[in-house]
Amino acid sequence: MESSLVDTAAAAAALCPAGGRRRRRAGSFLNCSCSSAKGMCKVSASYSIGRMLSGVRSAARKKLFRSEAPSPDLLGISWSPPDSPSDRHHHHHWWTALENNFVLEAAEDEYGGVVVDADRLPSDTAAFARSLAASLSYWKSVGKKGVWLKLPVDRSEFVPIAVKEGFKYHHAEEAYVMLTYWIPEEPCLLPANASHQVGVGGFVINDQMEVLVVQEKYCGSSLDGAWKLPTGFILASEEIFSGATREVKEETGVDTEFVDVVAFRHAHNVAFQKSDLFFICMLRPVSNNIKIDETEIQAAKWMPLEEFVKQPFIQEDHMFQKIMDICIKRLRKCYCGLTAHNVISKFDGRRSTLYYNVSEPEDVNCSAA
Repeated sequence: MESSLVDTAAAAAALCPAGGRRRRRAGSFLNCSCSSAKGMCKVSASYSIGRMLSGVRSAARKKLFRSEAPSPDLLGISWSPPDSPSDRHHHHHWWTALENNFVLEAAEDEYGGVVVDADRLPSDTAAFARSLAASLSYWKSVGKKGVWLKLPVDRSEFVPIAVKEGFKYHHAEEAYVMLTYWIPEEPCLLPANASHQVGVGGFVINDQMEVLVVQEKYCGSSLDGAWKLPTGFILASEEIFSGATREVKEETGVDTEFVDVVAFRHAHNVAFQKSDLFFICMLRPVSNNIKIDETEIQAAKWMPLEEFVKQPFIQEDHMFQKIMDICIKRLRKCYCGLTAHNVISKFDGRRSTLYYNVSEPEDVNCSAA
């Protein structure tokens, strides 16, 4: 590393204005001091601000950094294109040192931008501030578009620094906050944060035509004292059908099997101004004993279907009434729901679940068996 830095210093010395005084700009990393008497320039680098890379660079990183001339204002020094082989040799070492010592570790994304490596961030705020400024200058000079910056909880002190540089909040999770920076002076093409939350409800009915219902501890006044279906949100990377059976099990202790999706609701501006998808799933019970989750559920029981449907909150609400009409038609085999099927698409090679109706047009009974 030392030999390459010496070569870089020699190359960078040629870039310092002759006869100039020692200078340092905010965000710069080279200290140039020139003596007009001796016609000599000395260049030193501030290495405490960057991370030192070692080993072989990844293929993605090789593609990211190109040996192109920096923009005139990059690092606050003047630049002239290399003419001689010696100049080109110094030019190569200049970019190598810039990449290895100042630019944040990153890989290309599919939008012509970069994703900063959250595991290779500087260890202190001063180093991060200077390195981030240099990185943005470099990425602008080589034509990058967007920057994804993931800051873990243990680097939360970096958030105000990034915001001051122009980064915007994208989303946050328990362990990190994600920020983005769009470089071109054109509409941002980076995908927005997730716009929906997904909920499930389990319509569980046994052979005695009894519905599994619950009373929640915490609910709105309109549902006070009402018996409702077990509901909840699906988890990250969880299927709709497995989320429904899990929620029923967690709230009531009853094991179930997924039959099909009988309907789903799409609403907007719900929690945190997000849209909401809510799937009603028909489930077949494989156990009967009830053991409630006392942290969320006040009570649970098997209720006759007729009694459940006659509750005021169902009779007085068009949406709930329609959902129950659909569920009853499904029980009478006059309606077919959407069943889950594993498929693999050549588009991305990933396995996913496709929900669709498999009955033939003449099969109006749509037997669940």
